[in-house]
Amino acid sequence: MWTAARLRAHLVAARLAGVVATSREESLRSYRLFAARDPRVLIGIDPEGAWQVPDLLGLMARRCGVSADPRDTSGPDVIDPERTLTALEAFAGRLREAAGRRAPVLLGTGHPHRLLGFYASLADALSAAGCEVLTPAQGHCVDILTRFGLRTHRLDYVRGVALVREPASGRPGCEPGSHTHSPLPVRVALDAAAAAGGPLPELVVGDHGWVCGAGQLGFEAIGLADTDDPAPFVGEAEGRVSVVVPVDDAVRSAHYEPLTRYVLNRACLSQ
Repeated sequence: MWTAARLRAHLVAARLAGVVATSREESLRSYRLFAARDPRVLIGIDPEGAWQVPDLLGLMARRCGVSADPRDTSGPDVIDPERTLTALEAFAGRLREAAGRRAPVLLGTGHPHRLLGFYASLADALSAAGCEVLTPAQGHCVDILTRFGLRTHRLDYVRGVALVREPASGRPGCEPGSHTHSPLPVRVALDAAAAAGGPLPELVVGDHGWVCGAGQLGFEAIGLADTDDPAPFVGEAEGRVSVVVPVDDAVRSAHYEPLTRYVLNRACLSQ
């Protein structure tokens, strides 16, 4: 049984929280780009507030536990594990509510190399509870702007979790897929679901553009985010994202397994 105390120790030991691998420089750069309304960092959120760098720094200090001192400009960033645990409770509560009403759900990740197993276990548990795990627009093309220019990807599903892959990456269904922050995949998926006459998801679970893009369109969305991704936390602060769990999103995939067990237990979805 993964108690809160045991999970807290794991979060720190695996560097999911506590001192994390994300650097202060990376985080501050993202806050500057967000303040400048760079779409690469907005990842689907259209902020209502001004959200200048001091505002973002204050928000991320409150929600993640990073240093609020603007003079702190280097070294590793920090996530308060207590804030992670609090958010995981809220995250599990949303899953429990969705399972209780057998709501249709959509899960997607821009971090398939790291987080696919986490979301796939949630998909399995929600399906077992009677939720329809949606897979709209499978195989559809999505043109995503990358640092190498515009690249065509295909939307795919692995164990009920949406991801994108470049067509040359191999046969459909192979892992791991491409890393992306883009909100375009979730927009394509939701457009396809609507065009087909539904059902539409009552809950979207994911990260990056999946949670921001869905939340901006008015869908209930919950997910994980690192300290260098302010958009989900701004979305949460402005009421478009329901729950964001502060956690390093790029550690070894096996380190997320205790989070899975803890969340499913708290959501009353353990098998």
